[in-house]
Amino acid sequence: MKTESLKPLPFDAAFLEEVAKTHPTPFHLYDEAAIRDHARRFLEAFSWVPGGFYNYYAVKALPNPAVLEILRDQGMGFDCSSATELALMEKMGIRGEEIIFTSNNTPAEEFRQARDLGAIINLDDLTHVDFLAREAGMPELICLRYNPGPLKEGNAIIGNPQEAKYGFTREQLFQGYRRARDLGARRFGLHTMVASNELNPEYFVETARILFELVVELKTELGIQIEFVNLGGGIGIPYRPDQQAVDYQVLSRGIQGAYQEIIVEAGLDPVRVVTENGRVVTGPYGWLITRVRHRKETYKRYLGVDATMADLMRPGMYGAYHHITVLGHEGEPPGETCDVTGSLCENNDKFALDRDLPRAEVGDLLAIHDTGAHGHAMGFNYNGKPRCAELLLRQDRSVQLIRRAETIDDVLQTIQWKSDPV
Repeated sequence: MKTESLKPLPFDAAFLEEVAKTHPTPFHLYDEAAIRDHARRFLEAFSWVPGGFYNYYAVKALPNPAVLEILRDQGMGFDCSSATELALMEKMGIRGEEIIFTSNNTPAEEFRQARDLGAIINLDDLTHVDFLAREAGMPELICLRYNPGPLKEGNAIIGNPQEAKYGFTREQLFQGYRRARDLGARRFGLHTMVASNELNPEYFVETARILFELVVELKTELGIQIEFVNLGGGIGIPYRPDQQAVDYQVLSRGIQGAYQEIIVEAGLDPVRVVTENGRVVTGPYGWLITRVRHRKETYKRYLGVDATMADLMRPGMYGAYHHITVLGHEGEPPGETCDVTGSLCENNDKFALDRDLPRAEVGDLLAIHDTGAHGHAMGFNYNGKPRCAELLLRQDRSVQLIRRAETIDDVLQTIQWKSDPV
């Protein structure tokens, strides 16, 4: 068998054993230095954008204030989609156009909450134009979410746009802008989100071209000047060792070329270009650290670890691949084929199926890669499992607890017991 393909780690087994003396496994660990470095490179790649490129980090990917503060310090804003995420912004002192609120099937109170924060509201449905105006008041700046339907080929993860519950049809989009203007909107943005974990840069260039052409048509037909185009998120990460990360320079040049050809040629420059990427910003810089608890051999070989699907849902929910390193055995050839499993009463509570790994013994630490987005954030409490802690590896190599592990008392605290007063 071939030597295990390596993905880089900013720590080794000895370092993690010291961390585990204070913070028992399992826990998610995020690398501050790597997150900062990536954020700088990402933003610099789009320095040509008029008015400055802006990424609204998708808060749902990693909703921890310690990480969000790092991204804000690097010049990013925030994409929120729920009342809790808006409340998180308020607690962090973030207001105004640093926030874009993109939700669907939205209740009136969340629109009012977003209006109170001064967030950019990105509407998902034609009926929401009047609903927003009636329930919260039409803001001066409004954004509408476009679903290109058959004009855009479906992305493998997010699916066929025609089957998606999100966004306006083309005809509805023109109706929506006209109605929003009649209700008092004076500034306008345009948004779409048609990809998730996409590694082909041409997919995003094509999306940009579709939106830029709409900008021209909206100006021609309605006289509306689009202030910014939000290309959405969806830039993927190389979960597998043999995959290549998206080349930002290639992506940026493609989008800039479409901008020059369409927006500049139409005399509509400047139109600001923004995105709302989350996964690619933090995903590669997080790891779920877990310890082997049991070895089991029946019809297959199993490594039972102290983390569960409650700590990382993606493999069990999507069959998603997450690379695994056996700490202390980096670079060794595989010694066995096994499933890596948690302890939930669900047979899909597995981090890996038939994975070739160096032999791991009870007590060994495993690093499950690329959990810095949609990892802890998608946690749950099935079987009453408390969710694990989150730690931040600081630039000075110290480790900071940024979310404590839940306790059984935390899980039980919302229950209304018979002995409680009515």
